[in-house]
Amino acid sequence: MRRKKNENKNKKKKKPIVLFLQALLWVYAFISVYPLFWMVSYSLKNNQEIFVTNPFGPPTKFRIENYVKAWQEFDVPMYFVNSLLISIATVVVTIAVAILFAYAVSRMQWKGRGVAYLYISMGMFIPVQAILIPVARTVKSMGLMESRWGVIIPYAAVNLALACMVYYGFFKSIPREIEEAACIDGANIFQCFWRVIVPMVKPATATLVIYIFLNAWNEFILANVLITVNKLKTLPLGILFFQGQFTTDWGAMGATMVIASLPTVLLYAVFSEQVEGAMTVGGAVKG
Repeated sequence: MRRKKNENKNKKKKKPIVLFLQALLWVYAFISVYPLFWMVSYSLKNNQEIFVTNPFGPPTKFRIENYVKAWQEFDVPMYFVNSLLISIATVVVTIAVAILFAYAVSRMQWKGRGVAYLYISMGMFIPVQAILIPVARTVKSMGLMESRWGVIIPYAAVNLALACMVYYGFFKSIPREIEEAACIDGANIFQCFWRVIVPMVKPATATLVIYIFLNAWNEFILANVLITVNKLKTLPLGILFFQGQFTTDWGAMGATMVIASLPTVLLYAVFSEQVEGAMTVGGAVKG
């Protein structure tokens, strides 16, 4: 009886704390979700409603014409396709190079592998602003200023350091006995890599796909320097065209931002389970 009374007392004491923590979580959830709600509402209003009559609430009238105008009058389809192609190519190139390099550094024995890994890792500490001029001159000397590859290659180089470090950590957590067992069964090094190792780092790959895609999709500084032709401009650059000399169609700009956000939201929705699995995959492999 005493134990039950003590347990009831402890539950009563914990209830206010639990309620307070839940309230904090709801406040945090509201703060996190409200910008998305505001952006969607913003895209369905006119300038008068955005700045004067109803800046923070839902639209009083759904102005779908903002999306029609953004899509038809401001070359949003062209910018969208450019961003999509550049982002997908950046993901493919970065993942392909990073996974091969990280495997060679973490699982193979060769001279200079420590120096090579350190050299690649140093790329994380170099800000993009510090390499703008050298990158622009290099791309120009290669004759790539008027092609998508002139943006894809620098994007892949910028993201390569982090991708290599993530894969390196995952490869290090995989026991060597798994590869030895595969070799005993007759697998060569390429079969062991593609059929055994690569499937085991799917959570890391999913996480990097989202991270690299977001970086390439939202990147502005390098794109503003490297892209000189209007037909190759990406969405972040295309949004600048909505700002006129005297007036700006903010509703159409908001519609463009919603369109630009859709691929990233869908990408995270598809790979969210793999990203969550990346947090525990190391322990699961060792177990």
